[in-house]
Amino acid sequence: MNALHFGAGNIGRGFIGKLLADSGVFVTFADINQTQIDQINQNKQYGVKIVGDASRVEVVKNIAAINSKDEAAVIEQVKSVELITTAVGPNVLGFIAPLFAQALAARLEAGNTQPLNIIACENMVRGTSFFKAKIFENLTASQQAEIEKFVGFVDSAVDRIVPPAELNEADPLEVTVEEFSEWIVDKTQFKGQIPDIKGMELTDNLMAFVERKLFTLNTGHLISAYLGKQAGVKWIKEAIAIDSVKAAVKATMEESGAVLIKRYSFDPQAHAAYIEKILKRFANPYLNDDVNRVGREPIRKLSPNDRLIKPLLGTLEYGLPHKNLVNGVVMALQYRNEEDPQAVELAQFIADNGVAAAVEKYTGLTNQEVIDQIVALYN
Repeated sequence: MNALHFGAGNIGRGFIGKLLADSGVFVTFADINQTQIDQINQNKQYGVKIVGDASRVEVVKNIAAINSKDEAAVIEQVKSVELITTAVGPNVLGFIAPLFAQALAARLEAGNTQPLNIIACENMVRGTSFFKAKIFENLTASQQAEIEKFVGFVDSAVDRIVPPAELNEADPLEVTVEEFSEWIVDKTQFKGQIPDIKGMELTDNLMAFVERKLFTLNTGHLISAYLGKQAGVKWIKEAIAIDSVKAAVKATMEESGAVLIKRYSFDPQAHAAYIEKILKRFANPYLNDDVNRVGREPIRKLSPNDRLIKPLLGTLEYGLPHKNLVNGVVMALQYRNEEDPQAVELAQFIADNGVAAAVEKYTGLTNQEVIDQIVALYN
């Protein structure tokens, strides 16, 4: 099987690309970093340093790369591959959608009606469905109807901490990852035979897993970053080593977890064990995960479908406690980082318009009691 993977960054190389290559799939990476593209094509392999109780380096082979700005090369790939995956970041999907529309139309015109599945492996809820909608904005109704027949747009939930690491001069493509990884896909959305990829788990109830990861890993990671920044530490592992930070992170994940238990009938003991596993992952002594990297882009993280507001809305829906989640929203509003355009924009909007206006604009919250709590805490 041949796959095209958009994004040759740390997640692309250290997580999705590795799982595909390990399962015998030939992976062509598409990226804008020409240096990395040249290195992939020259070396035809790279190392993945897995850090944890049994640290090791595993070598990824069966790879090539193209420049994603080379539209002709991308279109040629899309015309023939059987699987397309992405790890480019939620904001980039909209930018590459017109090219994908053009490429899928070219596949149609070439007469290739073999099943093709597209999986956006992004840190967002139903990222592939979002990507599909953006692609279809650039296609006619008849093209959309034809593409629907043979292209599966498969939503997924991805979970692996892949922080930046020091450059290995002997292998500049080497990437460092934690041992844990989870890639869960909606098996109901595939077209044709589902590819046999070790490490890709199939489910017919994806949203339960999407929200479990979003409400636990993502929420807890962000709270760790904000509290770590307040404490003056650099790494997540240093933040979670502070007892008061760990207690606050755990309490926040328990609030969001109560929503999951109500919504999906999760077993409370099993979810408590999942929270403990997440806390252990944050404390991994081998991972240098910068609090500013985790805390960045506060506007995106304050959006209604993301890691703070979505679980907070769930607590309102089920009448559950939300003190710690509200505090998380306040910390996101207070996040300051001059090197982060979203943090700069948010701070400027608050300075010009006030906290309440910022809450209404960026979070979509309408519950006045909660908005008042956020404003009072912020001030």
